[in-house]
Amino acid sequence: MDEFRKSPNNPFDAPVPGQSLTDKPGNSPWEHPPQFTDTTEAAEYIWDKITQPDFADQVVAMLDAGIPVEAIGRIVVFAGFTEGKWTPDVGFILAEVVMKMIATIGVTAGVKKFRMSMQDLTNNKQMKDIMTVKARNSELEKATKSLQQDIKSSPDQKGLMAPPKPKEEEAV
Repeated sequence: MDEFRKSPNNPFDAPVPGQSLTDKPGNSPWEHPPQFTDTTEAAEYIWDKITQPDFADQVVAMLDAGIPVEAIGRIVVFAGFTEGKWTPDVGFILAEVVMKMIATIGVTAGVKKFRMSMQDLTNNKQMKDIMTVKARNSELEKATKSLQQDIKSSPDQKGLMAPPKPKEEEAV
């Protein structure tokens, strides 16, 4: 049982709802003055971080995998806020700049196709698969209806599961 409690993936090892209301104020980085209040300085900080080889390789891999630039940018901006680097309003101003930085890394690295926004479905294979499934479902429904009509029109059905005969046929 102790092993379960010490597990880093323990789903029960989370704050109790409302715990933040009883914690001592000032425990979180975002509850202190931010490190950057100037958007230019913050943008330079972000550029220095995301152009480091390890981080840039991860960005290129995510773009290759189809993760949109917008999603990566939001993660970078939100992470900076949670680390106390800037306030939410500075993060909002930085969002577009960060997305342009990420797109620049993708273009420079030679990524052929990458999605800009989370609503961009132009190169989404899953949407094509969904449309194929819908088309096949409509074909299957047509075939099922045709089969049901053939079964109803067949006069010599016998057996326990056969549909009941109308009263007129029983009298003849």
